[in-house]
Amino acid sequence: MNGDSSAAPPAPRSDPRGAAAYGSMPACEIADEVTAGRLSAREVARAALARIAEADESIRAFTEVWPARAAAYAADVDRAVRAGDRLPLAGVPLAVKATQRVSSRQVARLVAAGCVPVGATATPGAATGWQTWGATDRGPTLNPLDPDRSPGGSSAGSAAAVAAGMVPLATGSDGAGSVRIPAAWCAVLGVKTTGGLLPVPGRSGGCARRSVPGPLARTAADAAAYLAALTGTAPPLLAPPVRPLRTAWSATLGFADTQQPVAATARTFLDLLARAGGTVPRSVSVRLPDPAGCWQALRSDPHNLAGHESAASATVAALIAELDRVFGEVDLIATPTTPNPPHGHEGPGETMSVALTWAFNITGHPAISLPAGRTAAGDPVGLQLVAPHGRETDLLAVAAAAEAAAAGTAEAR
Repeated sequence: MNGDSSAAPPAPRSDPRGAAAYGSMPACEIADEVTAGRLSAREVARAALARIAEADESIRAFTEVWPARAAAYAADVDRAVRAGDRLPLAGVPLAVKATQRVSSRQVARLVAAGCVPVGATATPGAATGWQTWGATDRGPTLNPLDPDRSPGGSSAGSAAAVAAGMVPLATGSDGAGSVRIPAAWCAVLGVKTTGGLLPVPGRSGGCARRSVPGPLARTAADAAAYLAALTGTAPPLLAPPVRPLRTAWSATLGFADTQQPVAATARTFLDLLARAGGTVPRSVSVRLPDPAGCWQALRSDPHNLAGHESAASATVAALIAELDRVFGEVDLIATPTTPNPPHGHEGPGETMSVALTWAFNITGHPAISLPAGRTAAGDPVGLQLVAPHGRETDLLAVAAAAEAAAAGTAEAR
């Protein structure tokens, strides 16, 4: 698993911010501590590597760990901080999805913001038609919430690493739900950005709009800082929405075979958001055409839309028209992230875990998956919120409200 030929840096010194404390620190808190000089990036990198060594033997989130590379990047951050540079993600350990390179534009921008890459995370193996799992040379990636279940995919290892407290941030990419599905099943936060908002090397036109980079994180503020680093903007102040955002609920989007316990759990969490003032329900129907055939056609032929009379073109037009109508009346659409709970490591069978996510890859609308709790059987569920193009800030504001509401509920118990 070790991707560096050199030995790992020394273990973290004994202090109250060792590996155990590090595992619960948000990215923004780490950056604040490093910027203020109360922690060094080298110390944080050591703690992250110690946490990975402790937890990943059983979870298998990483395919490679980079101790020498992490030490070098951390030393660069410490030098920059001493020189007075302001790095918004100073010293934050970053897990990198194995299909992405450290030299990729997404990772390079995060490194420029102060992130310290610590390893590559698992993605699905090549010899399977289903993508909601992760493969390593030590066996499949396990879900930190339930080792008998898949963590989702294709950003499987990234979600598992964040959920297990190995890193506060991990890179992902989403072409049909590959950030949102593992976020839902690992009970973390995952953002699919507006199609075309962030550049994807080697992709252009409709293909670039469908498959987009995005973060796996534990807090809305961390996800916001990640997106700000990618776009070169200042992180938004995540205050509660000025007014509750009008939200249309749909358990099925008009076609999906959503299981009742999953739908009920997601709806209960949406009701909690409404009571907290983040959203307000609106009785607006959402009935999209099933995008399955369209997505498959566009994946096999990115230029399929050139034929204006093709079935794919007609479905895209119908999707856009219906979403334009809905967003003319509401600010957000809410659904379960997946129609089903996490499946076992044998695979999903005939279940389409992407049924509620991939329409928005076709249309380019931004979406977020929030941890929504568990069913009575103990299965984790995500709540997906979808917004008009370019409205990631609305999604993150509601995510922050969700965190506040969840914290208030926990304190009341």
